[in-house]
This record gives sequence, C-alpha cells and structure tokens, in this order.
Amino acid sequence: MSDDDDLPLPGRTKLIAAKERWAREGRGLTGAAPPAARPRLPPGQRLVGDFPVLDLGTTPRLSERDWSLSVGGAVERPLAWRWDDFRAQPQVETVSDIHCVTTWSRYDNHWAGVAARHLIAQVRPRPEARFVMFRSWDGYTTNVPLARFDDDDVLLAHSWQGAPLTPEHGGPVRVVIPKLYLWKSAKWLRAVTFMEKDQPGYWEIRGYHDEGDPWNEERYR
Repeated sequence: MSDDDDLPLPGRTKLIAAKERWAREGRGLTGAAPPAARPRLPPGQRLVGDFPVLDLGTTPRLSERDWSLSVGGAVERPLAWRWDDFRAQPQVETVSDIHCVTTWSRYDNHWAGVAARHLIAQVRPRPEARFVMFRSWDGYTTNVPLARFDDDDVLLAHSWQGAPLTPEHGGPVRVVIPKLYLWKSAKWLRAVTFMEKDQPGYWEIRGYHDEGDPWNEERYR
C-alpha cells in the first residue's frame, strides 16, 4: 500500500466515525453459529426493498470518457482499459443478493458487466498471487483473497437492474462480490492489484474483518 493510503480521505463524515465505533462495539453481531445449510438471509440481516447509499462523504462523478482501469501487481500481463476497451470485453449478466455490514440485505439484483474470471484470464496472475486489492476513484481501498475474486458470480459491473450504474451506486464501474459483505464490492473502481501478501484496506484498518463472510458474521475483527 502506498503512503497516500494512510492519509485522511476527503469528505470524511460523521458516518465514518460512527462505523468505526460500530466496529469497536461489534454492532449487529447476533452470536449465531453458521448453520449447516445456509439460509438465504445471513444472520443479523434485515431485508430491504430499496438500495441504500453509503459512501465516504464524496461521490466521484466520472464520465465514461474519463473512466479508466489499471490492473497490475503479481501478474504476467498488466493491462489498462479505457471505457471502450472495457465494453469490448465479453459481457455477462448475473442475478445475486447483496448484504451490507450495516445489517441490510437486498435480494435479486440484476447486474451486467465483465466477469472477474475473464479479467483474471487476461492478466494471468503469477503463481505467488494470493490476494487482490481494489482501489477506487475516491481513494477507497479494500482487499480480498484471490479465491474470493475468482468466483463465477463476481463481476465488474456497469449496470444494475437494466440501467447504467448511477454515481451514487458506484458508476461507471464497481466490483460485485455477492458472497461477501458489500464493503468488499468497491465502488468507482480505478485499479486492481494482485498481491503475494495480504494488506488491509480502508475499513479493514478501521476494525472491519479481513474477509467479510456474511454467513459467518465476519463483520469486525
């Protein structure tokens, strides 16, 4: 992680301070053990019909012309995509549930974008690559094991419910990793770095769990 990752992000809000306090207090933890057969709704979650907006206090408003993505680190073929390059890749559509660490879940989200496995095939991670760091246009970062990114329901999404992602929900492009809490699905994606060793991201530094599995209630450290 570069030195500028340690600097305060612009637009720091009371929400950020509150969420750091929730991490210290273990807010939302039920103590329930994961069942042998996982229910659709993870423990401690409540179902909502809307799509709440949570961010760090700033909303990057990038046009498709301004957007770009760089992918590098422990890979054989680093790449850089502009919008036309991204849209020229094979496109997929998925339907998945999403689960926020703040205890809300939303069912049946229809996404469209580029499959993570296609991106992985393009860059060819080296054998020593074990983790991935996502970086966003607002300075946000979050980390996941490569095995979590390399899954059939993970994608770099440009559309939700049949329409382009709005800036509030991470457009032009966000990560979608349905099997983890939503803070791992970085909005306003700018860069993907494959790493040999794990490194914590923005919320992980501030008390959130390193992996973030909703059914194991991996909310906080």
